[in-house]
Formats: sequence, structure tokens, C-alpha cells
Amino acid sequence: MPPARLVEALHSLLRPLVRLLISFQLTYPLLLRILKSVYVEVAEQEFSRGGAPLSDSRIHLLTGIHRKEIKRLRNEQPATVPTAGSASLGAQLVGAWLGSERFSNTDGTPRRLPLKTENPSEPGFDALVAEVCRQDIRSRVILDEWLRLGVARLEDNRVALNTGAFTPDRGFDEKMFFFGKNLRDHIAAGADNLAGGRPPHFDRSVYYDRLSPDSVAELKALAGELGMRALTRLNRRALARQKADSARKDTDYRINFGIFHYSSPGQGGGGLAEASGESPEDRN
Repeated sequence: MPPARLVEALHSLLRPLVRLLISFQLTYPLLLRILKSVYVEVAEQEFSRGGAPLSDSRIHLLTGIHRKEIKRLRNEQPATVPTAGSASLGAQLVGAWLGSERFSNTDGTPRRLPLKTENPSEPGFDALVAEVCRQDIRSRVILDEWLRLGVARLEDNRVALNTGAFTPDRGFDEKMFFFGKNLRDHIAAGADNLAGGRPPHFDRSVYYDRLSPDSVAELKALAGELGMRALTRLNRRALARQKADSARKDTDYRINFGIFHYSSPGQGGGGLAEASGESPEDRN
């Protein structure tokens, strides 16, 4: 039997997900089909012994899915879901804009960039696109898309960021790309910690209840200020490390560091939380 606490946690984290699914008319039968496919996929890829392929019977024992259904799923061609390429490229561009001294101020805030580079000492938006893309993509095409999504604005023929990250006001596909990417990695970090992975992933939060709306608004603003400061600093260092590692051959690793803030009516105590099995001695 699975641990009761795991079932309880699963019930809790599924509630907002199911609310989202219902709002987009993704019904239980469709979710069940997706779950079956993912169960078989994960069992095949992550529970094999010594790299040997798992039999249908073994996957049945691991997942509880009927063998006939397993065989059908294994013979199906995997559905190809296009990734939000514009979102990934947009995040890289904003990261370089904030992380490079050529395009940002000393405090990490983004400069307003000229549309075109006319003075070598003042690189423009076209130079930013050329540095990140390294392929034949016109800067005006990207700018028009950013204006549509609400990521940037034009001020006196200069491009200005509306936020300190690639966060489109519009553009469902771009928002969904980061929704899946960030929640997947957060759950993966917590699951690895619960499984006893070492060293543990950093996974902590601050939570308080019995607060007034004014207090929540103040704390939300503070969270945004401190969060952007941390993200900007880490982004600048990560960009420098990526450039320094460009000549190495062991560069098949990635990181994802995220910050979130949420508020709602309700009670739940308060304090500084260490999530997913991280113990105090892991801090040292």
C-alpha cells in the first residue's frame, strides 16, 4: 500500500490541476488515457533493470494496467506535441538582455535598446538577437511578436522590456510552455528529495495565514522585489558560466531555479517550510 501521507499530498496537489482541466474541458476519460500512456512510458524508461527492456507482464505488475492495454500503448506512435519555440527563444533573449553587461545596467535592470546598432558602444536590439540566435532571424520579426504578446514596448524608437522576465501578457502557448516546464521540475525536485536523493534539491517556502488583504498586498510586492533580485543575480552568473563552459565536452546538464508567490483565503499556520524531506543538517 502507498503511504497515506503520499495519497493525502496527491489529493491536495491534484485539486488545482483538476480545476484547470475542467475549465478547459479536459475530461476524466481523456486524462485517464493520458495517465495510462505516461505510466507505461515511465515504467519503460526508468524502472528497467540493467538497461534490459521490460516485458508487458513486468509493466503490468508495476502499473496495474492490463497487459493488452500495455501492448497497445507500446505499439502506438508517440504523439508529437510541438514545443513553444518562441517561448524558449524569448527566455534566452531576456536572459541575455538582463545577464550581459552589454545590454543591462550595473544593477541588472535592462537598458532600453535602440532598434538598430548605429554606435558600437551602444548595441541595439538587433545585436541582442544576433548574439543569442546565431542564425538568420530578423530582429523585427521577434520584436513584432513581443509587442503582440506584451513582453516589450517601443519608446522613442527604443525597445523596452515590460517585465524582468519573459512573461507574456498574451499568448496561451507560451504561458502553457512555462506552466508545464516549471511545475514538472518543481515536482521532480520534491519527488527526488522524498526518495532520499543526495544532495537534496533546494525546496523551501515561507507561509503565513491570518493576514489582512493589505498585508497580503505588501508581502506580494516584497516577494516580487526580492524574487526578481535573486533571479537577476542567478541569471547573470548562469550566463557567465554557460559562456565559460562552451569549450567543455561535459555540458549535458541543466538547472531550473524558480520563485512563486500565491495567496488565497484560508488557514494553514505559518513559518519557514523545508519541503520534501530536506532535513536541518542538509543546510550545513
